[in-house]
Amino acid sequence: LFQMSRRFGVVIQPQLILLQKTMLNIEGLGRDLDPDLDLWKTAQPFLTRWMSEQVGWRSLVKNIKHELPYWAATLPKIPHLIHQSLEKNQLPVLTATLEKLVNEQKRQRKWFAAITLILLVLVALQGYVYFDAHL
Repeated sequence: LFQMSRRFGVVIQPQLILLQKTMLNIEGLGRDLDPDLDLWKTAQPFLTRWMSEQVGWRSLVKNIKHELPYWAATLPKIPHLIHQSLEKNQLPVLTATLEKLVNEQKRQRKWFAAITLILLVLVALQGYVYFDAHL
C-alpha cells in the first residue's frame, strides 16, 4: 500500500493511514479465522445502506422532513420580501460607497507617490555621498 502510494505520488493523510492499517489488521484477523473471507463483499451491504442514509434518497427525504417546517414559515413571506427588496433603491447607497472607495484609493496613491519620491531622493543622496567620498 505504501509502495503504491509512493509510486504514484499520492499523499495520504495520517488518519487515513491509520484507518488503512486497521482495515488490513481486521482483514488479516478475519482471514486467519476464515481463509475464504472477502472483507469488501462482507462490508458491501453495510456500506451501501450507510451511503444511502448519508447521500442517497433516505438522506434527501430526511433533510426535507427536517427543513419543511422552516419552509412552511418562510414561503408565504417570499413575495413580500421580493417586493420590499425591489422597492428599496440601493443605487444611492452603492454610489456613495463607491465614491468613498475611489477617494480612499486616490488618497493612498498620493501617499504612495510621496513615499516613493522621498525614497528616490534618499537613494540619490546616498549615491551622491558615496561617489563623492570615493572620488
